[in-house]
Order: sequence, then structure tokens, then C-alpha cells
Amino acid sequence: MKINKQLKTDITGYTFILPNILGFLVFTLFPIVFSFIISFTDWDYTKGLGNWNFNWGANFVEMWKDKWFTSSLINTILYAVAVVPVTVFAAMVIAVIIDKFCFAKTPLRLAMFMPYISNIVAVAIVWVMMYSPWGPFTQLVKHLGVENPPQWLGDYNWALIAIIIMSIWSGVGYAVMIYTSAIQALPQDVYEAADVDGANQITKFFKLTVPFLSPTTFFLVITSLISSFQVFAQIQIMTRGGPGTSTHVLVYYIYTSAFSFYRMGYAASMSWVLFIILFVITIIQWQGQKKWVNY
Repeated sequence: MKINKQLKTDITGYTFILPNILGFLVFTLFPIVFSFIISFTDWDYTKGLGNWNFNWGANFVEMWKDKWFTSSLINTILYAVAVVPVTVFAAMVIAVIIDKFCFAKTPLRLAMFMPYISNIVAVAIVWVMMYSPWGPFTQLVKHLGVENPPQWLGDYNWALIAIIIMSIWSGVGYAVMIYTSAIQALPQDVYEAADVDGANQITKFFKLTVPFLSPTTFFLVITSLISSFQVFAQIQIMTRGGPGTSTHVLVYYIYTSAFSFYRMGYAASMSWVLFIILFVITIIQWQGQKKWVNY
């Protein structure tokens, strides 16, 4: 049988992409479908594959009565609400300051970016030591006159705040790099006109820079929100969700439910709730991108 030239070209092309297709089916599509199925079961994976009973949505009802789940969801929201705006605004200010007033701009930007690309485990361990009783944070508070400084990671009221501070520090460098690219593309003739009109730096920042950077800000807010709802490594290394439920976040509770309590079905149902939250945020991002493109 003679194969025509077009069919031969098609077969060659599909052969090249076949490994990627197989990888997607095995490592992405199958786990998604499988997690959706087991989310309606009470599967304990230590009892083996297939040893489950369908409870038809009982997991989704139970989680809203579960103190650990509700606390984890609230902590995740608080974490995101605190980290995202502070990181984005601080990054905008830092990017503008470096661009307008600093020498050695490239080394400064690289230094800002290093925490973001560094291994999160190593960074978390360093911050655990910084929060220790002999660490710089505790010593600084003592020098400011506080006789009994907070125990930071060991304090129920301060542990999540300590994680938030660390996350802002490690994530601001990425936002600075994104803002730097956007700042370099701003129309300079508008700033020159503002100089002629006698506008000072603060006025130009709030009246020109902030509005010009609004599409970039929107992008960073959405992507940072998605990243914040997936926070895990900092919690795992620094606090393991404690003290109590103070730093229990959604992804960490999904992890502990699956691999500590062996409730794989319950963990799968919570992961689908997280998926729905991230899906809604992504839809908002798509709609927002269309707005900025049309604008």
C-alpha cells in the first residue's frame, strides 16, 4: 500500500508529539478524572485500590462542618489578602525607585530576584532561624523595648503573620522584574510634559505611573492570588500547620488528609473545591485580559 505524501507528513508529526500526548494522558488527564471519581468515595488508600464505597457527595457536605477545613480556608484567604496587595504595591514602588534613582540597577534587580528563584526549603529554614529567640527579629523587638517579644512561629496569633512576612520578602523580586519590563515601555513624552507642568515625583507616580501600570498590576494580582491559594512549602517547613490551626492552609490540609489520615477521597473532594476557586480566579483573569486588550 502506497502512502501519499500528506499522510506521511501527518504520521511523522503525530509521532513527534506522541510522547507529549501520552505524558498528558497518564500524568494529567488520568489523575484529574481519577481524583474526581474518588472525591465521591470514602477511599482509604492503605486498603488498596478499589476498596472504597461511594458516598455520593457526603465529603463535600462534611468539609463545611469540619473545623480544620474551614480554618484552613479562612487562613488561606487571609494569607492571600495580606500577601498579594502588599507584594504588588511594594514591588511597584521598588521598581520605580530602582529605575529612577539608583545606580547599578541590574545587580539590584538581580539581588531582589534571588529569593524568588532560590530553593524554598533553604529559604524557609533560614527564616526559621531568623524567627528563633536569638534571631534578628526577636533581638530587634527586644532592642525596641519589648520585654516579652512574640515567639513568632510558636505563637498562635503571630505564626501566620510570620509566614506572610517571609512570603512577601521572597515573592516581591518576581513582581519587581515584571514591573521593570513594563516601566521601560512607558511613554516618556507624557512624563516630560508633566515635568513642564511642574509635577513632582509623587504626583507623577500616582497620576501617571500607577494608571499606566494597571494592566501589569492586574496580571500580578491574579497570578499572585492563584499562587497564594497554593501555598504549601513554607507551611510544611516552618510550622507544619501549627500552632493549632493558626497556619493550617488548604493545600496543607489536603496533604495531611491524604497522607497522614489516609482519607484520599476526602482530600480529593477538597482539592476540587480548591480547583473551583482557582478556576473562578482564572476566568476573572481571562475576562480582565480581554478588557485590557480591547482598551
